[in-house]
Amino acid sequence: MFVILVYDFGEKRVAKALKICRKYLTWVQNSVFEGEISEGNLKKLRLELKSKMDIDSDSVLIYTFHSTKFSSKEVLGKERNQPSVFF
Repeated sequence: MFVILVYDFGEKRVAKALKICRKYLTWVQNSVFEGEISEGNLKKLRLELKSKMDIDSDSVLIYTFHSTKFSSKEVLGKERNQPSVFF
């Protein structure tokens, strides 16, 4: 499945959230990640984030798509993390 994840963590925990998300998804922009992920890895990602977050002040939004067939992405301005091409 394809996932877009957005988080808002307190300043002391934001680096931990960043590190966790980078293990599973591609960093797109500050606190925004996207990518293909299995159901099992999505469960692991959720558990890891829950263990580092303060439920009373932090938040995570996860949008899941079963297919990217009917979606498109438009970037206005500088694209933060452009895909690398190796030949």
